[in-house]
Amino acid sequence: MGKSSVDAEVVVVGLGHAGCEAALASARMGLRTLGVTLRRNRIAVMSCNPAIGGTAKGHLVRELDALGGEMGRAADETGTHFKTLNASRGPAVQASRVLCDRDAYAERMTRALAAQEHLELVEGEVADLLMEKGAASGVRLDDGRHFRSRAVILTTGTFLQAIMHVGEQKEEGGRVGDPASRGLSQCLREIGFELGRFKTGTPARLSRRSIRYERCQPQPGDAQPVPFSRRTVRDREMGHPFPRMPQLLCHITQSTPRTHRIVQANLHRSPLYQGRIVGRGPRYCPSFEDKVVRFADRDRHQIFLEPDGVDSDIVYPAGLSTSLPPDVQLELLRSIPGLEQVEVVRYGYAVEYDFAPPTQLTETLETRRVRGLFFAGQLNGTSGYEEAAFQGFVAGVNAALAIRGEKQLVLGRSEAHGGVLIDELVTRGVDEPFRMLTSRSEHRLRLREGNADLRLAAHGRRLGLVSAEEYERVESRRRAIAQEVARLKSTGLAELLRRPEMTYARLAAADPRRPELPGNVVAEAEVEVKYEGYIAQQDRAAARQRDAFDGWLIPDGLSFGAIRGFSAEVIEKLERQRPRTVGQARRIPGITPAALALLLVHLRRAGPAVAKNVESAAP
Repeated sequence: MGKSSVDAEVVVVGLGHAGCEAALASARMGLRTLGVTLRRNRIAVMSCNPAIGGTAKGHLVRELDALGGEMGRAADETGTHFKTLNASRGPAVQASRVLCDRDAYAERMTRALAAQEHLELVEGEVADLLMEKGAASGVRLDDGRHFRSRAVILTTGTFLQAIMHVGEQKEEGGRVGDPASRGLSQCLREIGFELGRFKTGTPARLSRRSIRYERCQPQPGDAQPVPFSRRTVRDREMGHPFPRMPQLLCHITQSTPRTHRIVQANLHRSPLYQGRIVGRGPRYCPSFEDKVVRFADRDRHQIFLEPDGVDSDIVYPAGLSTSLPPDVQLELLRSIPGLEQVEVVRYGYAVEYDFAPPTQLTETLETRRVRGLFFAGQLNGTSGYEEAAFQGFVAGVNAALAIRGEKQLVLGRSEAHGGVLIDELVTRGVDEPFRMLTSRSEHRLRLREGNADLRLAAHGRRLGLVSAEEYERVESRRRAIAQEVARLKSTGLAELLRRPEMTYARLAAADPRRPELPGNVVAEAEVEVKYEGYIAQQDRAAARQRDAFDGWLIPDGLSFGAIRGFSAEVIEKLERQRPRTVGQARRIPGITPAALALLLVHLRRAGPAVAKNVESAAP
């Protein structure tokens, strides 16, 4: 990017979960960064459930923390209910989830932004992008203010042309109390970007005092909570209290056959089933009325009652997202055990919004059409705070690296669930709001929560986002794990530990010579030994796939239309998405084995220089 007079080097539009990580990453790398938000008092608001983490999502938060992101630290400081999910299952799917104090989380993240050197915050609505010679050069606000920059990151969430639906009523807005962004969609279309429509939703908010908890099942948090952030672990070792917030009790209840009959009798009043919502909703977090229709053989669904905060009267009923009319919502709520006299603080609603299909992006999250313009978060068709935050971080880092003229951050599928997330988005695209799942990764036994720092801290150190002291702590843990694994193998204890009924704790009780090791060293050493064979088998399978496809780079500027035998559909898909490797081309929906074979033949004929070493070329 050429030098020019700028108000900031990077402008971040929107300060939700993606925007916060983008702005912090850019500023912490020393770039003058401007964060533009509709309302300063709505930064990092949790629009839906007040929780961070969950299956696969917890992995993303740990990876983000290992790279130098902020979400895990903020969740630790404001967490009111810590829970390890799938604790009885294998290590690949075990995941952390933290219920947070909703207001405290937003305030904590806002303080981090306000205190960050090189970062300035501005209120306003971005109406237009400034462009020079095919590159982003800043933004124009709807009040006429202009801010010039060398890169722009759009993290607009669910606000582009957003419409909220409650029964027969609808109004503009991306969230209750917040207006829609009106002008930016038209600007993007005029530039040539494709936009689509997605839908999300949220349940009613309930008054805690009106709930009969004795009719519900208590769900306590973990007796010994495990923090997300390595920095929290360090603080705890130094004697700082953890958890910091009072811990709250959650509860479980469930819908009843009567609840389902109420929904079925009122489907004609649902905007989803009236056809007034055209955007597609998330498959893995459907509305309650969608659950009732899709799973008609089930007569009950679990509902989790999660308090909004320590001093809040509001309870979030996870699993009850709906846009039915208020009178129907109240009737169905009061058909649920424990909610017979419930009072509603705010009724549930659906939000329909514009998104940009992410196949218009490179793997750095820079747009193919406009240099210096990056998209991140729900704008790319994802759902979830964690997916958004990870994308925001990657976009912020890569905008900074592009301005510096340095090597971009591209995480491989074997390195991080975040690498899988971005590869899936930019290669396969989305036809519904995308949620990260551990099953999407062919390397999931390696990509565990517990070793995220071992996998990714080196990247964070290179970027200057992980301090030398923090990095040395990671390397010290790595050495301790390796030494303990070697000790177990040399003494024959590894074979004992591999027995299904054996645990490290039981083994250690009979081993008086064992060294005293921290819990996070013991846990990883046990997994490395117990699952060594499975990990090696998975690595071999993934390597065979990588050898065949990901080792072949596709030259920049290759004309796919010049390859004989390609159908018009294949040419269109390849030209639109411009895959970097044959592996990426293979993952594009509609690219047949026959088309892949033709591409490989063409690349072989181009000469041996095109085929790169697998280790250096794998994405």
